[in-house]
Amino acid sequence: MKKKLTAVSLGLAIALTLGTGSAFADSKLHQTIKPVIGVSYKAGGTTTKGFDCSGFTSYVFKQLGMTLPRSSAAQYKVGTPVPKSQLKPGDLVFFNTSGRGVSHVGIYVGGGKFAHSSTSKGVTITPVNSSYFGKRYIGAKRVMSPSKYKDVTVNYN
Repeated sequence: MKKKLTAVSLGLAIALTLGTGSAFADSKLHQTIKPVIGVSYKAGGTTTKGFDCSGFTSYVFKQLGMTLPRSSAAQYKVGTPVPKSQLKPGDLVFFNTSGRGVSHVGIYVGGGKFAHSSTSKGVTITPVNSSYFGKRYIGAKRVMSPSKYKDVTVNYN
């Protein structure tokens, strides 16, 4: 019951946070991420039974018809670097949470927030500049072509 309430609370928080004016709201990207909010963290996990951070990003992009490398460090090596001030929904954001370089990845969703699989909360939405992640931010990569970006982030009609 507690897990179900947490998932409902997270879903409501996301809906209120993103609002209907966001390029992310009601897009293919949103419709892919929304159902897995609240899925538990699982080391090495790549399915809806549990995700680690790069398993989550790989899963989402696979649903959108794209293949990403498996690890966060390998994902950091693909795509085009993007300045933090120019992030767009669908960009991968990277963090150093281990003290040894790239060790965490998520998907920017707009509004200064990113979706990721957290060891403590499972799949969740967190501000990029939160007290924890803000000081661990390494950079971002754009892995979608402009046409793919338009396809997955434009609102459904």
